[in-house]
Amino acid sequence: MAMQTGTSDDVQLRTNSQLIRSNRDSLDRKDSIMTDPGREGQELEGGSGIGRAIGVFTSGGDSQGMNSSVRAVVRMGSYLGCKVFYIKEGYQGMVDGGDNIVEATWASSSGIMQRGGTVIGSARCKEFREREGRLRAAENLVIKNITNLVVIGGDGSLTGANLFRQEWAGLLDELLEKGRISQQQRKECSHLNIVGLVGSIDNDFCGTDMTIGADTALHRIVEAVDCIATTASSHQRCFVMEVMGRHCGYLALVGALATEADWVFIPEWPPEDGWEDTLCRKLANERSMGQRLNIILVAEGAVDRKGNPITADMVKKVVTDKLKYDTRVTVLGHVQRGGKPTAFDRILGSRMGAEAVLALMDATPNTPACVCSLDGNQTVRVPLMECVERTQAVQKAMSENNFEEAVRLRGK
Repeated sequence: MAMQTGTSDDVQLRTNSQLIRSNRDSLDRKDSIMTDPGREGQELEGGSGIGRAIGVFTSGGDSQGMNSSVRAVVRMGSYLGCKVFYIKEGYQGMVDGGDNIVEATWASSSGIMQRGGTVIGSARCKEFREREGRLRAAENLVIKNITNLVVIGGDGSLTGANLFRQEWAGLLDELLEKGRISQQQRKECSHLNIVGLVGSIDNDFCGTDMTIGADTALHRIVEAVDCIATTASSHQRCFVMEVMGRHCGYLALVGALATEADWVFIPEWPPEDGWEDTLCRKLANERSMGQRLNIILVAEGAVDRKGNPITADMVKKVVTDKLKYDTRVTVLGHVQRGGKPTAFDRILGSRMGAEAVLALMDATPNTPACVCSLDGNQTVRVPLMECVERTQAVQKAMSENNFEEAVRLRGK
């Protein structure tokens, strides 16, 4: 989406209200991802999970609040009497085994809630994409008797976990046939339960109102814009700021609204042809009314209506060439993914981690893999693959330049 976040009588607003109403009215109840309520707030009996083992790992890009989730999984699991294991370095640690899979304790999970990133590490793993890699991962889990996994990551990590679950029985049969596990181990680890938590600063996952880390990243953006605004005003400059978000414009859009930015470019709703002139008229109008600075936010995945990238440098060139303003580009980059998590992300990660353990305790061999997510202020459980498919459908719609459908699918 590319839109103005200020107002002006002589500048035509980017948003087409009729189209927005049409998109809103086209949403039907059948388009919603149905949720099951979580067990947050219910009385729990300590020790009810004795004899069960849980593995927790983080995968893909890190995000602030992941450590809160890890801590909550360890502590809720320990309270219920489960053995909980850290699986270090994501899927890579699962494939490599050995010292990468270690038993967690109450003490080992202390003092990590306030730390950014993930203390148990995260890594991309090519081996896990192949069946042989997943076979090794299954063997390493069986050795520790781990049949319950909490996966903290994005849609790619969750998709991999679901495939692993679907193949589990076949992987164990192959391990048994090759003599790498015993018949008793095959029987005791007959099925694998999976629960996902969405750790991503992008807030791009369909099925949850907020992903773990998005609030902190948004705060980083707001802080950066506020700092830059003071120097921009001093020198009457225009700043074009690139923010993260991949294929989702949440950070750019909400960041623009929260900082009184003059314009924002987001992937889901590209600007109409001729946006260059409209943008410059808007900025010039602001200056004519006495404004000393201009702020433009550009999501890293921003494109035009033909799918061509719109970069911060391109926007700078437009402003410099047409208006001759002193214009600078700032790319926030990984600052958005670093640092201490906000109170919101600490609590969100904790709530989701605790609910994930409860979902594993409730799971049966026939229970589909689920994601613990936030609906309003309620913890809920949603079908993992339905959420992944909806998320991927948004990306597919944008790749086909079907931006109206992308916006529709972003809704619930």
